[in-house]
Amino acid sequence: MFDIQESLKNLPQKPGVYIMKNSADKIIYVGKAINLRNRVRQYFQPSSDDIPKVRSLRANIAEFEYIVCDSELEALILECNLIKKHRPKYNIRLKDDKGYPYIKVTVNEMFPRIFMTRSHVKDKAKYYGPYSSAMAVKETIELIHKLWPLRRCYRKFPNELGKGRPCLNYHIGQCNAPCQKIISEEAYDEMVQEAMQFLNGKQDFILKNMEKQMKEASEQLEFEKAAEYRDKIIAIEKLSEKQKVEMDSQDNRDIIAFARKGDEALVQVFFIRGGKMTGREQYMLQGVEGAEPSAVLTEFLKQFYGETALVPKEIVLETDINDREVIVNWLSDLRGSNVSLVVPQKGDKLRMVELARKNALLSLDQFEDKLKREYERTIGALAQLQEAMELDFTLDRIEAYDISNIQGFESVGSMVVFEKGRPRRSDYRKFKIKEVIGPDDYASIEEVIRRRFTHYLEDRELPDEGKFGSRPDILMIDGGKGQVNSACKALEAMGLADIQVCGMIKDDRHRTRGIIYQDREILLPVASEGFKLLTRIQDEVHRFAIEYHRKLRQKSQTHSRLDEIKGIGAARRKALIKHFGSVEDIKRAEVEDLCRVESMNTQAAQAVYNYFRGRD
Repeated sequence: MFDIQESLKNLPQKPGVYIMKNSADKIIYVGKAINLRNRVRQYFQPSSDDIPKVRSLRANIAEFEYIVCDSELEALILECNLIKKHRPKYNIRLKDDKGYPYIKVTVNEMFPRIFMTRSHVKDKAKYYGPYSSAMAVKETIELIHKLWPLRRCYRKFPNELGKGRPCLNYHIGQCNAPCQKIISEEAYDEMVQEAMQFLNGKQDFILKNMEKQMKEASEQLEFEKAAEYRDKIIAIEKLSEKQKVEMDSQDNRDIIAFARKGDEALVQVFFIRGGKMTGREQYMLQGVEGAEPSAVLTEFLKQFYGETALVPKEIVLETDINDREVIVNWLSDLRGSNVSLVVPQKGDKLRMVELARKNALLSLDQFEDKLKREYERTIGALAQLQEAMELDFTLDRIEAYDISNIQGFESVGSMVVFEKGRPRRSDYRKFKIKEVIGPDDYASIEEVIRRRFTHYLEDRELPDEGKFGSRPDILMIDGGKGQVNSACKALEAMGLADIQVCGMIKDDRHRTRGIIYQDREILLPVASEGFKLLTRIQDEVHRFAIEYHRKLRQKSQTHSRLDEIKGIGAARRKALIKHFGSVEDIKRAEVEDLCRVESMNTQAAQAVYNYFRGRD
């Protein structure tokens, strides 16, 4: 049993990060402190009762942990990472977690592609950026595709090499169709290398090469080709000059202001590059109710610049922030040179801040109706379900389950997750039924629930909670009392009977009708948001199960006995069928006959012969 008072006595007087958890072992708040003992104790002092948010947080704290750091700066970085990962309920959080754009070159695949992405992952591809303007990235990529006709398709090579026909980009001269081997891999890679040199800023080398090719074409009276090179040179020079102005100018800054209503705030960011506004972005923050303006901007800066943001030389704010010194040092480290935070009192910078604030207010007014509708269909809908079911806890994470089969063939189970009324597709899971023979939905549900929560008991001890480490507030089973009882039986056997289970029932037309919960049927008004959410959940879990079942069925229909033979892959199987015409003729073939087939060697031929003759 965690003793909060005893743990408070043992807190060190060192910088670090503290982590508050509720009774379900879920992280609900993350904070940093220059002195852990003094900071954490403040939450349990009578003086904190004056702050509603702190009062609510303290009522839900069941235990806390802490991580000691060497400095406040190190604690700041760790705090940013933990908030981004766990998105605690009581922290101010970026709602639109969008990063800056990168240009990605897929050098990790055959015939690389170049495109824009907002995620930077360790996949052996080459990334350029981050950039402050998505428009600038799109212009650069468009120019690259004009200069070097690289593929834009998503074909997988070498598997799809030579299959199908060239796409429209080939016919309009914007792709050299590597899919049809019209260009060699070596020649294609040369284009990719030139494009990467361009992205590395080596435009002078490329320009000299193109000028040489333009002169050669002109001397050979190939004037159309020379004109193409001329146009490419002009395009590169134009973009290079634009980039040079932005990089050399000292007048690069971000202007940041915000407006808020209730628990949400809209932050407006103006990007000033080379003395001109090159773009703007707006971001939503949650959990701001009761927070001071300085706290709102502090949390925004930490999360906005904490991932992949391009940090400018100067950041202009409408109000000062907390922890100014440590944040300035952190931003300067990210940039690699000094960064200044400015709160203007007069002049052009103040006018820009006021303009950003006005835009934030206008945007918030425009989005208010949209946000209200979104709230009603998500959080509001959950509240309606909670009220109808008379639950004494708050619904947040819902897991729904369904079974799909045709007369017991290829039975599968699906699990979909809704958090705060929205689907969380990264947590969806599929189960191929292994233990149940025939069309037994009850036993299949029991197997799926047992397997899912076996993983939960294992993964919840992991630092990152693993793939199944999250605990649901309620399970929704597609079906009636039988399916619900099966799920409850599995949970009871695992010591998890406190997890609530309900059934989603349908009418005679196979449409959502209501809920079975604690042996009673609950019907919601059809026009209510709660009913609509229930319908979305039931339709989604059914769709996910059907898609998986269809995929397995199609796979089984295309399965061949040849697939069971070691050393016989898709290419050899195809060659064998083409040569002999049928599996029956292959069964009768001798080793010598099998060796005559293209791509077959003696070892593979012997394996086929032994398989059909029943020899080891």
